[in-house]
Parts: sequence; structure tokens; C-alpha cells
Amino acid sequence: MPEKEKPEKKLEELGKSVLRQIEEKKNPDITLPVRVLSNIFFDEKLGLVKLGDKVSHRTYLNVAHTRKFMQTLMVAAECRKIINQGVTTSIRDLYYALKRTIPGTNENTVEDQSESDPIIEDLEAALDTLRERLHLQADRKGYVAGPLTLTDAGDTIDCTKMGSSGWAIPSNVEDEIIKFKKCTADFVLVIEKDAVWQRLNQDKFWKKHNCLILTGKGQPARGCRRLINRLHNELKLPVYVLTDADAWGYYIYSVIKQGSINLSFLSDRLGTPGAKFVGLTTRDVEKFDIPKNVTIKLNQGDIKRANEMMKYIWFKPNEWQDELRHMLEVGHKLELEALSSKGIKFITEKYLPKKIKERDFLP
Repeated sequence: MPEKEKPEKKLEELGKSVLRQIEEKKNPDITLPVRVLSNIFFDEKLGLVKLGDKVSHRTYLNVAHTRKFMQTLMVAAECRKIINQGVTTSIRDLYYALKRTIPGTNENTVEDQSESDPIIEDLEAALDTLRERLHLQADRKGYVAGPLTLTDAGDTIDCTKMGSSGWAIPSNVEDEIIKFKKCTADFVLVIEKDAVWQRLNQDKFWKKHNCLILTGKGQPARGCRRLINRLHNELKLPVYVLTDADAWGYYIYSVIKQGSINLSFLSDRLGTPGAKFVGLTTRDVEKFDIPKNVTIKLNQGDIKRANEMMKYIWFKPNEWQDELRHMLEVGHKLELEALSSKGIKFITEKYLPKKIKERDFLP
């Protein structure tokens, strides 16, 4: 990593900038990207949800800003300290490290974690870095199995020899921690549900089809999405996503593919525009003769969400409009586990091999 891009250098420059302003008797000012919906757009060329170029100014001598200005510098200083120490900490630990009573007052620097967490995201956006590179850990969630050998903090991991549980994806998967050593896989299959991932792992789907199988156990955590991004961009592996046939599963796919509104400032590192949707779809009920009695009737929340998604620009491709309309027309959804009605191994021996061979994907 070039010296100027190192997070510790960016933190130092932030501190020096504030110090210069004080020495010049100016009102200390920190420039931050505006992280509101009106400053978020979908970049159709890149296929990513992106943050616009609007900025705001957090100034010390503005009473409305003073508290957050202080908290911003406190978080930055604490991050610089833990980087110097060569350790990492959780965002919960960071909150407690920052919380103290200001001398001569009854006021705390932070009252609860809901104050410190947004400041971390402010710094990520302002410094164009990841919290993991600031040595802050996010939630750890997800597993991988398949023909991939890597080093994790110096330890060699062979993802074909991780037993029934697979390799647990850490929160920080940046290349200074996770280094890819060897990969012979042809593609990555990202699976919404842990139970379905376990079925595929037990059936050695990854071995029979020379792929990596990865689960985020629902909505993938940042580390999981970052790993998918790296596997695609660095190892040039196609990414196929398997979720429930409902609006919530389709949204999980969309977050993997083009990033999320909440983390739009990180979409280039967390989104994978080249990802394809392999299933499940409501049209698969007829294609694979799935019993109608395993479908689930749409509730009002499902209907509302599907109608909302039809308006999202990233769901505008005809194939997605057709699938969402079809879901509303038939009035049902279904879970991946519904494929077990055709046999426990139907998903590994029939459904996925046919879908992947025929490239029966949604964009």
C-alpha cells in the first residue's frame, strides 16, 4: 500500500489539518461527505450504488457541531493509538474506551454506542478507507469451503480441509491479513442460508463442481462481502448467488451485487457488479415441478416490498421486472429448503447443476 494511502497517515493528516487551523486562529473545520439519500445515486456504468460529491463541514465553534467535532477527533485519535499498538478492537470496545465524564461537568463524551458508531462511518467516508484498516472489527459471520489456500494472519488455511464447519470468514479480510496463495476453483457460489450451505458442503458440491461455496448466513457481513469482491476482482472468479425466492432474498443479492445505500461510500470495495443470480425464483416452481404445497403465501409486507423493489433502478432489467411481477401474480414465495420436497440431495444433484450448466441466471 502506498505510504500516503495508509490509514495511519490519513489519520495523522486529519490531526495536522485541525492543528494548522488552530495555529492560524481559524475555526477548526472537518470536511465530510454528505451521507443522506439525496446524495446517493446508482452509477449505471459501474453498476454500483455510489455516494455523490456533496460535502458538509463539521466546525468546532458551531454549537450544533461541537460535540460531534470532539467525538470525531476522539475516535480518530483512538484509532491511531490502536494502530500504533498493532492491535484491533471491536466497535463496542471502542465505545467504552471513549466514554468518560468531561472534567468539571456532568456530561459524558459519549452517552451510548449509537453516538460513536456513526462517527466511525464518517471517518471511513472522509478518509476513503475501511474501518477494518482502522483496526476496528465488525461482526464476523460466514463460512467458506472449496479449493482455496490462503494465509490468515500468517497461518496457512486449506479450505478443502475445514471439516463440516468450513473456514470462518473474519471481519478483516484485507490483503495485509488474508493473502490468497492458491485457488483452482471455477466459480464462487454464495448461498444465503447456512443450513443450505451445510447441505452443499456435506454433499461435497464444491469438490464435484470445482467451486467455492460461501455463506453469509443471511445478509452478509462486511467481511463476507469484501471477500466476495476480492475473489471476483483479484482471482477473476465468476460469482453466482443463491437465495430464497422472496423480496428479502432478492434484496440480499442486490446488496452483494451493487452495494447498499447505507454503505454507498464503500460500494467499490463491498459490491460485486459482475455477480449473477442463480436462483431460487418463483418461476422455478413450474420449471422444476416443485409441489405447490411448499410455497408460502405472500403477506402484505412481501407485496409492499416487491412493489418497492420494482421501482429500484437496479431491478429495472426486464428479467427482474418479469420475476417480481410473476411473484405478485402467483401470490407466493418459497424458501430454498422447499427444494428438499424433491429429495434431500435435489438441490446439489439436479437443481444447481442444471441452472449453472444452462447459465439460467438473472442479471
